[in-house]
Amino acid sequence: MDKHPTSPAADSLSINKQQYPTHEPANPYITAATSDNTRRTYQAAIRKFHQWGGLLPTNKDVLIAYLTHHAESLNPRTLSVHLTAISQWHHTQLLDDPTAHPDVRKTLKGIHRTHGKPKQKAKALKLEHLARMITHLENQPTSVKALRDKALLLIGFFGAFRRSELVDIHIEHITFEADGIIILLPKSKTDQEGQGLLRAIPMNQTIKACCPVMALKNWLDTAEITEGPVFRPITRWQQIQSKPLYVGAVNDVLKKIGQACGFDFTPELSSHSFRRGLSTSAAQENVDFQLIKQQGGWKNDDIVRGYIEEGRLLEDNAAYALFERLEKILV
Repeated sequence: MDKHPTSPAADSLSINKQQYPTHEPANPYITAATSDNTRRTYQAAIRKFHQWGGLLPTNKDVLIAYLTHHAESLNPRTLSVHLTAISQWHHTQLLDDPTAHPDVRKTLKGIHRTHGKPKQKAKALKLEHLARMITHLENQPTSVKALRDKALLLIGFFGAFRRSELVDIHIEHITFEADGIIILLPKSKTDQEGQGLLRAIPMNQTIKACCPVMALKNWLDTAEITEGPVFRPITRWQQIQSKPLYVGAVNDVLKKIGQACGFDFTPELSSHSFRRGLSTSAAQENVDFQLIKQQGGWKNDDIVRGYIEEGRLLEDNAAYALFERLEKILV
């Protein structure tokens, strides 16, 4: 067991956690208040704490030992999530929260200052990258998988979808209009209460090979999908399954096609590349801020501004004015 040699877990917390009753009522609405993704993240964090040798409930000394032990092996942001999970466990059990102790918070802050690293961002999928990927699929032998992957790429990019949103699209959520489609998202990361969000994707009348709407229609017609999930797994024998595509498979599709195209940034590709790609590419084309925000369904203006600034780092650069002045000086 990966247990810190000086961990007081075994001595000071030998009481089994099962002796403490769970005060959370057996109410499905209370359970629904926390998203499945957040619940899985917290459960994984608690498992990590248990594997180290920590027991719940815990105290500040054990937490400081846990943080110190993992200071160099785990990202400080990951340790912050672990503390949040442990904090939530104590709140749920109506117990005092040891993660709030000043010594615990100072230890975490010190780890951030000592070992903090820039957050690893997904590579923005630029238009030229998307074009190469579509060309690669077009050059492949005709198959249902190639049709699905093409629709997945184009709908994912131009709709700026998260992977969870992509795999959750059902044909019943799509309204086909004369000049495009409107997709209803019954629930998303920024709409946990299920009020519903609409995402519109127009047709590309200029370059039909890169039209997301036509790619989607071709996939649906060929796969004969008339109800249920749009994007589905395909077996090695080209058999289309009825269940939705596994959420992690979206990243797998991106990486596989990226590798086939010879991209040197393939490991940095993920479903978030769609959202970063759409926003930064649109910023480079001087698309209005509100239109970019609307297409991605962003609620936070600062996130959108960050993407726009990233997309225009070279276009909107103070160095250009200095170059012009330098030219005059040297003449």
